[in-house]
Amino acid sequence: MADVDEIMMNVEERMDKALSALHDNFASVRTGRANAMVLDRIMVDYYGVSTPVNQMAGIKSPDAHMLVIEPWDKSSLKDIERAILESDLGVTPNNDGSVIRLPFPALTEERRRELAKTCSKYAEECRVAIRNARRDGNSDIEKAQKNDGLPEDEARRAETEIQKLTDAHIADVDEALKKKEADIMEV
Repeated sequence: MADVDEIMMNVEERMDKALSALHDNFASVRTGRANAMVLDRIMVDYYGVSTPVNQMAGIKSPDAHMLVIEPWDKSSLKDIERAILESDLGVTPNNDGSVIRLPFPALTEERRRELAKTCSKYAEECRVAIRNARRDGNSDIEKAQKNDGLPEDEARRAETEIQKLTDAHIADVDEALKKKEADIMEV
C-alpha cells in the first residue's frame, strides 16, 4: 500500500526544491548594489576545466557599487576577465594586472523594469513547478486509492493537505518576488 505520508513528503520536497531554485535565480539577478553572488554562474575555462569564478579567486566588495576579484593564480586573470565580458552581467571588468575590478553602475529605469520582468518569469516558473508537484501528488493519491484500497476520506484529507502545501509555497513565491522587485526598483 502506498504510504500517504511518503507521497506528502515527496510533494513537499519538490515544492521546497522549486523555492530553493527560485532563490538561487533571484540571487543571480543583480540589483543596484554589488553582490558577489552574481558571479556564481560565471564559468571560466581554467586548464581545460570549466570552473566557477568564486572557486578561483577571493571576491570582495569594498563599497556598494564595486566588486574586486583577486585570483589565487594570477595567470588566470585574462581568462576570468574574458568570462565576465562574455557573460550577460552587463559590466565591464577593469584588469590592473593583479586584481579585476567590477564597477556596477546605477541601473537605469528601463534596465530595472527588464530585471523585474526577469524575476517575474522566474517566479512563474517556480509556481508552475509547485503546481506540477501538486498534480503529481494528487495523481499518486488517486492511484493509491484505486490500486491499494486507500479509504476515500483519507484520500480527500491528503488532497486537502497537498492543497494547503501548495497555497503556502505559492505565497512564499509571491512574497519573495515582492521583496526582489522592491530591491530592484529601489534607487
